[in-house]
Amino acid sequence: MAPAFIDHWPITERPELTWPGGRSLAVYVGLNIETFEEGRPATSVIPPTAGLPLDPANHAWRDYGSRVGVWRTVELLDELGIKASALINSDVCHRRPEIVRAGVERNWCWVAHGISNSSFWSDIELEQERRALSEIFATLAEATGRAPRGWLGPAFTETPDTPRLLAELGARYLLDWCCDDQPFPLDIEPGPMISVPYSPEVNDIPIFIDRCLTGPDFERILLDQFEVMRAQSVRRPGAVMAIGLHPFVIGQPFRHKYLERALRQIVAHDDVWFATTDEIADWYLGHEAHAAATAALADRKAARA
Repeated sequence: MAPAFIDHWPITERPELTWPGGRSLAVYVGLNIETFEEGRPATSVIPPTAGLPLDPANHAWRDYGSRVGVWRTVELLDELGIKASALINSDVCHRRPEIVRAGVERNWCWVAHGISNSSFWSDIELEQERRALSEIFATLAEATGRAPRGWLGPAFTETPDTPRLLAELGARYLLDWCCDDQPFPLDIEPGPMISVPYSPEVNDIPIFIDRCLTGPDFERILLDQFEVMRAQSVRRPGAVMAIGLHPFVIGQPFRHKYLERALRQIVAHDDVWFATTDEIADWYLGHEAHAAATAALADRKAARA
């Protein structure tokens, strides 16, 4: 069962949603900028050593992302004119400030992604979580020049209090609830709060690390996702295609070429809106579809009372 703040509402029953310029499909690149603590298991390329106190293979593999992989990806996004949505651990601001500076120069949007990716965002007492989230938002605001407006929990994790505490801090969207092709309102106070689509499948970690697929597989998955969503959005506009990337995975040269090939084909379509998650959330929140959805949500809530 979904949590109480998510109301079931089939996509076939919603008012029409269009993106700027009458475009029907939005696409964004979610670039995960993460840190990992030594001596703690995390995403690994060699699982047998992941639990060792000293784990050179996996730690160095992840560190490749911030030393090399992210810069390879940034250069490609620059060339294609794509502005990233940076899903960022607050520890990055202290440990990898050069990446933050590069993102500020490019006017990336910043989505809070916990402190580091070495632990789930769970089993936290209310006041401890409130303090931790406040510190994350303050750290990101100081480093980037603006407080984040969105949240993606490490490994999609939240506590029951997380959405409300984020709303209190001024956040306006979550990426954790990957149950839709369109943004939709969440019944969270103080609002407004919405869900913006992300994907645990169109994402380099599950494709390459969990399922051991290849670069050509990745290219085909991206293009299949894009082709179907673009075709279907003609009759039902307002869809969002998310591309989840991690520099230590996609930044490897033998994978990078397939990301480049797919993105070059996607950006060639001028009927697609390449946006950031902030831009998608702002447009939706100001669109009549959001007002209609919020009213319908209130009506259904009253009918159940």
